[in-house]
Amino acid sequence: MHSATKYLNGHSDLIAGALVGARDDAHWAKLRAIRAQLGTILGQTEAWLLMRGMRTLFPRVQWACRSAEALAHKFAEHPMVAEVLYPGLPSFGGHAVAKKQMTGGFGGMLSVRIKGGERAAIATAARVELWKRATSLGGVESLIEHRASIEGPGTPCPTDLLRLSVGMEDAGDLHDDLDQALRRAHNA
Repeated sequence: MHSATKYLNGHSDLIAGALVGARDDAHWAKLRAIRAQLGTILGQTEAWLLMRGMRTLFPRVQWACRSAEALAHKFAEHPMVAEVLYPGLPSFGGHAVAKKQMTGGFGGMLSVRIKGGERAAIATAARVELWKRATSLGGVESLIEHRASIEGPGTPCPTDLLRLSVGMEDAGDLHDDLDQALRRAHNA
């Protein structure tokens, strides 16, 4: 099962998915019957949107991976960032496994834990100008979210964590925007 809504589409204007099986067996026949009964087949416009996105999949993902890695390295040294969670950093707990499994980059997603806790994290997200505040990933726009607020009370997500989905903007511009938001939040 794969979400086509995110990176495959890449433009944040489609909800779609793919279910793929290795065998045409009884289980697959049951899934086909359910699909036919529920009508869960893409319409022609949605299929066109998905194909449009897939035509630029490789350069978009390569760009996002390079930018995310550059940002991870910069924010790992930032005085207002407590920790950067990104598989491309040697300090990341799963770096050795990621290095074996991932070729061409370590993904366009990273998380930063903000010094000053929840208040500072929320204030930082509120002060960005280039990053968009939204819950998604894989689009051409770079997104920031305070995940604990989205999940609500009882979430296992740290309250000082900001999740970042890196899009197509210049990595330097993205860094500068998040840097100014961090500084403004800590001076407020």
